[in-house]
Amino acid sequence: IKEAVKASEDHPVLIDRYLEDAIEVDVDAISDGEHVIVAGVMQHIEEAGIHSGDSACSLPPYSLPDEIINKIKEETIAIAKELEVKGLMNVQFAVKDSEIYVLEVNPRASRTIPYVSKSIGFPLAQMAAKIMVGKTLKELGLTKEIKMPYVTVKEAIFPFDKFPEVDIILGPEMKSTGEVMGIDKDFGLAYAKAQMSAMGKIPLNGKVFISVKDKDKPAVLSIAREFIELGFTVIATRGTAKFLAEHGLQVEIINKLQEGRPHVLDLIKNREISFIINTVFGKQAQRDSKYIRRGALQYKIPYTTTVSGADAIVKAIRRLKEEAVNIKSIQEYHNSVAYE
Repeated sequence: IKEAVKASEDHPVLIDRYLEDAIEVDVDAISDGEHVIVAGVMQHIEEAGIHSGDSACSLPPYSLPDEIINKIKEETIAIAKELEVKGLMNVQFAVKDSEIYVLEVNPRASRTIPYVSKSIGFPLAQMAAKIMVGKTLKELGLTKEIKMPYVTVKEAIFPFDKFPEVDIILGPEMKSTGEVMGIDKDFGLAYAKAQMSAMGKIPLNGKVFISVKDKDKPAVLSIAREFIELGFTVIATRGTAKFLAEHGLQVEIINKLQEGRPHVLDLIKNREISFIINTVFGKQAQRDSKYIRRGALQYKIPYTTTVSGADAIVKAIRRLKEEAVNIKSIQEYHNSVAYE
């Protein structure tokens, strides 16, 4: 800070405080200057801190309570009216311990508009353009909030296989180059469809490898337990395995690369692992475990680098084991929307 002030006394130093373990929420709204309709409230599956373009998200939210969702809608409408928005507006919120934070407000179309439009069955960009030249929401036939009796999930597509030296771990810089959408009657099935489109087949049995940073170990406990209940075998590095075993879970221990053979990369190369959960903290740990993530990519093993992603995938696997995947046209889904 001293150096920054010496370099330029006239310019302020910006200090960010990071919200740990917060849930990020994207909201798209359309306004004609008088009336505001919240088109979609999307809950990010990856935690706040990972770029919104790289995070999967669920419309409507899959775990936030109704009181939080309603408060977010109220704040979105108030912001749009105060800014006198005519057209589209995107707001990014973060929710931590039931407290709602506004991260940023963009009085324009966002990258989520095509996804929200496909989800609810309204061409939002076209409608916003008409509003900007004088039309009202009433004239365009949108006067009430849209209620979907189904769930859609957006998942990001990454080009990691084309860049051999790039680490697949997610962060604040956007790395995705596309997206897919899954749609079904509940979150588990919709997320499963999105993952099938993004990474191919979802494993329904086999071995799950878990290696997570210390802070994530309590959170991954219930996920590991669910995998075992679903018939999977859990394999973990020593630190993670010790924690899981201390909490009553039967876990196989596997060596890290530097601990000698057989190690986890041997299992990856032999395709003995069905799914990988790997989170890290710190630059050194990230460098030391990069071979795990590169191996997952090279040998086409499904993976996640966040605990929230692991929680979502286990929900999807449970639903796939309970019910076969069904296909309906998007028009059939759109015909079932209601208005509030």
